[in-house]
Amino acid sequence: MPIHVALLRAINVGGTGMLAMADLRAICEALGFSDVKTYIQSGNVLFRSDLSAPEVAAKLDAALGEKLGKAPGVMVRNAGQLHAIAENAPFPDAKTNLLHVVFLPNAAAADALDKLVAPDGEEVRIAGLEIYVHYPNGSGRSKMKLPALKPGTARNLNTVRKLAELAQAMEVDKA
Repeated sequence: MPIHVALLRAINVGGTGMLAMADLRAICEALGFSDVKTYIQSGNVLFRSDLSAPEVAAKLDAALGEKLGKAPGVMVRNAGQLHAIAENAPFPDAKTNLLHVVFLPNAAAADALDKLVAPDGEEVRIAGLEIYVHYPNGSGRSKMKLPALKPGTARNLNTVRKLAELAQAMEVDKA
């Protein structure tokens, strides 16, 4: 059964979208997902399901919408995709905690970077369904503006690597 990694948008950030990871696991299990595991308090959940990634995203987003009063947005990737995303990260000299991957529900528009405002030297690269952002002074202090980031959810490269590792371990354990 395929392994999916769901990345929830706006969960446990800034006091909005508070969701206990035990509740997230219970919601996933109620949807029929199996071998459910969460990672840190920012809305990362790994599980097995025979559904396609778009079907998983839609079902989980709807269930979370019922629980939270508003659907947060769910991006789904598999182990191979996460591994490739981590391996292909640009900005090799960036500290991994300052290099974020923004997971998008759809590919960014070709002109997405035309609206970039990066006053603190932020660097940005678009790669399919992801946007890599290097925040040299940290994301919390950044004044960067890029509207294409709004529908997505960000994880630093350390988290992306850990999720890829966890997903790959689940693939090995499927026997």
